[in-house]
Amino acid sequence: MVVVAAPGSSASTGSAASQSSHTSGQIIVKFRDAGASAGVLRQHGLSEGTGIGSTGARLIKVPVGRELQLVDALSRNPAVEYAEPDELVTASTNDTYFPRQYALENTGQSFTNTAGTIAVPAGKADADVDAVEAWTVTTGNEIRVAVLDSGVATDNPDIAPKVVARANFSGAATGQDNYGHGTYIAGAVAATYNNSTGVAGVCPGCKILDGKVLNDSGIASSSGLVEAINWSVANGAKVINMSLGVRASRTLETAVNNAWSKGVVLVAAAGNGGNQTKIYPGAYPNVIAVAATDNTDAKAPFSTYGASWVDLAAPGSNVYSTFPNHPFYLGTQNGRSQGYDVGNGTSMSSAIVAATAALAWSTHPDADQSDVRGFVENSADKIAGTGTYWAKGRVNAYNAVR
Repeated sequence: MVVVAAPGSSASTGSAASQSSHTSGQIIVKFRDAGASAGVLRQHGLSEGTGIGSTGARLIKVPVGRELQLVDALSRNPAVEYAEPDELVTASTNDTYFPRQYALENTGQSFTNTAGTIAVPAGKADADVDAVEAWTVTTGNEIRVAVLDSGVATDNPDIAPKVVARANFSGAATGQDNYGHGTYIAGAVAATYNNSTGVAGVCPGCKILDGKVLNDSGIASSSGLVEAINWSVANGAKVINMSLGVRASRTLETAVNNAWSKGVVLVAAAGNGGNQTKIYPGAYPNVIAVAATDNTDAKAPFSTYGASWVDLAAPGSNVYSTFPNHPFYLGTQNGRSQGYDVGNGTSMSSAIVAATAALAWSTHPDADQSDVRGFVENSADKIAGTGTYWAKGRVNAYNAVR
């Protein structure tokens, strides 16, 4: 049986829309007398929260949108030493193309592709996966993500050092990525951040297992994919990403189920048919199937959809990532620039969800694969299309790691 990559064709920074500088739904309060805390909070319809380290302050859950109002009210109470918003801490990154990475941080910016031939209009602020916020909690702790694709280029310094093992199941003469798809996907997962180069991955502290299953024309066999899944499990993958599609295969489903039973979270692209036709492995129950959104949180026109089997959505339209620094098929055929450029497809969406699952593993090390899948799916933002195009919403990395 033939397996193909989940394909997709093919972004100056605009003004940033204003965004809240504090975490919604919670504030920080420190009382002069801890014994008075319950009574003071009850006056405002609030409950005692959890302690914050050794500071004596407490994290208090409040209605979304009332954070500053309650800070002001509590600050005037003599029993309160201080009340303050739970301010957002942002990671600093100087990666060249980071301002164009709306998937990670969307300020409503417009941008172009590397060659300047594609202009991506302004998006919607916060139509992103909150990766920058997630990095204030974790960057991945070297969780291993298997990228089963067309290989990861050895000549892109933003992603090649993240690869800890390589294997070639494609039948191609070498494990080098001469197609371009695998490098694009791996960069979305784990490209180094804040290194003055290129882009950042959603899980920049992750490690990559490079299982080449797609040959230099983007074609694979289901048997090769099965072998790659088994190899990934044997080499310590906590997450397996499969940005590709195939007709149903009992052998492939068995391999998926075996990996799941051994504690691995599996993620796959829903496909780019613009319809509701199931593709595999995404449609298997033990795989998270991912549809694509754009920079306004709308379903990408090309994305396959259907809440009966597509679990999540994630950015997949005009998303920046890494490409090989040598000639490659997708560059020749579709005009992608060497090094870095935009791309389209649920392939990218799948990679973003896989990276989010890895981030969630890193903050929940004692969880099992079912727990981690729940963290990722149940913390998603319920954007328009949830319940019709996809079941759970658009993935939110910050919510998943908390």
